[in-house]
Amino acid sequence: LESVRTATTVRVRNGKVSITDGPFAETKEQLAGFYLIDARDLNEAIQIAAKIPPARVGSIEVRPIRQLAGSNRVAQAR
Repeated sequence: LESVRTATTVRVRNGKVSITDGPFAETKEQLAGFYLIDARDLNEAIQIAAKIPPARVGSIEVRPIRQLAGSNRVAQAR
């Protein structure tokens, strides 16, 4: 993943989507897992993140995947 500086945080409360630039605001929140999605751009990624159930009670942090230098391929975990 790219640095947390690239993060957009998505929350859904009472059916309304709230987005915040940056990572989780509180240090007590931490990464508990991740979803790997394929989205055209940040706006589509936010729309997808808003549909993930934990967004209704917590938050979803959206970050791009780091690109390999000199390549259009994304870095893959091994």
